[in-house]
Amino acid sequence: MISRRSLHDELVDLLHGMLLRGELRAGDKINEQALCARFGVSRTPLREALKVLASSGLVVLSPNRGASVARITPQEVDQLFPIMGALEALAGEIACARITDAGIAEIRRMHDEMVRHFREGDPAAYMKLNRAIHDAFFAAAGNAELTQLYQTLLVRIHAVRFTAKKSPERWAEAVRDHEEMMAALEQRDGPRLAAVLKEHLKHKSGMVHESLGEDAPAAAE
Repeated sequence: MISRRSLHDELVDLLHGMLLRGELRAGDKINEQALCARFGVSRTPLREALKVLASSGLVVLSPNRGASVARITPQEVDQLFPIMGALEALAGEIACARITDAGIAEIRRMHDEMVRHFREGDPAAYMKLNRAIHDAFFAAAGNAELTQLYQTLLVRIHAVRFTAKKSPERWAEAVRDHEEMMAALEQRDGPRLAAVLKEHLKHKSGMVHESLGEDAPAAAE
């Protein structure tokens, strides 16, 4: 049961958590009645929370069919992830030239905490800091148009980034990528950071394809 205080935001966070933990998987129909019983709420605030998730691409709302967890096709992965990699690489290169020492220290703090969550096996906390670190590169770059392009594409792939199943090997690979990112950032080596970010998105694309192959064979055909 949850309190009525900030009910809308709490429900969004709780549903996000279910997606991250794999309780709701890509393509699953969302059982509103079961969720209302689980959280002790009526359908009105739950549906408002589902609308928020739908606006960010995590959920699909269909007339007369209710809500389901969004899917992404392998073709969309191949088209979108290289673009995301290019945008993140550009942001990283600019960030290295502009970021302050305090900014680097803050990203280092987030990175160390994120690695701690990896070692503790807490994917939800890990993913929250992971996203914050990538956002910090764009904030340090200070290019509003670049950030807007990134945010627009991020909405398209948001669902798969949060719901794709990560194997232990892929998760360890992602952490190694982040270690390399930190080394490049602390040395203010823009070209190196750009290269690592592009490779990181390639690794992420591979992880998503593996997840789609396991969870959505029909989409891959």
